[in-house]
Amino acid sequence: MDIGIHPTVVVMGVSGSGKTTVGVILAQQLGVPFADADDFHTPELKAKMAAGHPLTDADRWPWLDRLADWLRGEQDGAVLACSALRRSYRDVLRTASGRLCFLHLAGSADVVSERVGHRRNHYMPASLVQSQYATLEPLGPDEFGVALDFTLGPEQIVEQFLKEVQ
Repeated sequence: MDIGIHPTVVVMGVSGSGKTTVGVILAQQLGVPFADADDFHTPELKAKMAAGHPLTDADRWPWLDRLADWLRGEQDGAVLACSALRRSYRDVLRTASGRLCFLHLAGSADVVSERVGHRRNHYMPASLVQSQYATLEPLGPDEFGVALDFTLGPEQIVEQFLKEVQ
């Protein structure tokens, strides 16, 4: 597996898995721009989630299109922190780059619930963690990517990921 000279990586997983922290470190290591998919949600969708209502696919499609547009604009590589829970969502993101690689931060719902429960000033409540796990479709064997345990330290995750893909 090789991410090439213009690496484009989506750090994926449920809310609270560490996508943003790992994504920022990975982008710095690769020398490419970073974006957090949360910043692409509309205020209305953030309010919906804050009220404890999970997003529907109808809510997600325009958001995924905005993310794919951002990736398309980053021709020299990029790192995007995005839940990308379903394969069909990842398929939309893949339209932006033929070499899109996924880093799936995987682990226990109990750990995530505890992490999300301790967050301050974030719209995603712990009550939605189970809905994220219910939606999650792990990477398929034909999808370009790596799944790593999110309880490893962020630097260790990035180091292990880069060893596997470079």
